[in-house]
Amino acid sequence: MPDAAAARAAAEARAAAEEESAFAHPAVDPDATAAYGDDPDQVIDFYAPREAVSPGGGLAPLIVVLHGGAWRAPYDRRHVTPFADFLARRGFAVANVEYRRGGESIPGQDAAAGAGDVGPVAGRWPETFDDVAAAMDALPALVREFLPQADPRRMVVTGHSAGGHLALWAAARHLLPADAAWRIERPAPLRGVVALAPIADFTVADKLAVCGGACRQLLGGEEGFTARVPYADPALLLPTGIATTLVQGRADTVVPQAVAEAYADAAAKAGEVVGLTLLEDVGHFPLIDPAADACAVVAEEIAQLAW
Repeated sequence: MPDAAAARAAAEARAAAEEESAFAHPAVDPDATAAYGDDPDQVIDFYAPREAVSPGGGLAPLIVVLHGGAWRAPYDRRHVTPFADFLARRGFAVANVEYRRGGESIPGQDAAAGAGDVGPVAGRWPETFDDVAAAMDALPALVREFLPQADPRRMVVTGHSAGGHLALWAAARHLLPADAAWRIERPAPLRGVVALAPIADFTVADKLAVCGGACRQLLGGEEGFTARVPYADPALLLPTGIATTLVQGRADTVVPQAVAEAYADAAAKAGEVVGLTLLEDVGHFPLIDPAADACAVVAEEIAQLAW
């Protein structure tokens, strides 16, 4: 159908333009960087608030940023440094967390046809989860040393796409199975979570083949998925008891709206109300693009929980 083809082409062109805009900003160097482990990827960049937002010029809320990129190595924390700086310019103290991601290539399905490798695998099990847990546990002490302008008692975790998954997971560690190495005995001391176009429900994301089947790759492929999903899927770790908001573009073709809606539905069934802010005519990347109106909406959602 010509109309359908034209609509699809327009949607693809808009998505490409949104991605180009989000990645066009130069990286912003942090005010300080600290290690939370020995691996080169076990580091956190700190951004001091550029202006005071509290009435007496007191300590600023601490916003923890977990970047996206399908848990794959080519996407590191540098692409969200403009977003981190955007939040710092709004008066927040920001911690931009790096973590280990998947780097091995996935063999092509048809080597005889010349397909070769089809790109890096998503995530590393268990290292990706090891790192997020370790970073969250190390943050209070590191903040006291490297970001004294921050108040870790007013901490909000935000993340985009795969980072949105990690943000939701970090807030649910007290609900992990008893044998999980990352489990904590009580809820993390968070004011809230703002997950941006998160890969929040692995069952739905897997059915939709989000990011080329990244969820299944993250958990080790076919053999690991079923056994490991109870340790990794935020939709199975509810209710958290922590204020949570999802921000989702209705025009997102990377992580479709259905994924966020499935998480919100699972939360409701578990007796928890999760906010779901749906943005018209917004795709995947404007949520972290300082030039986009959607990014200002994100900052406001964070502020509502941080204060």
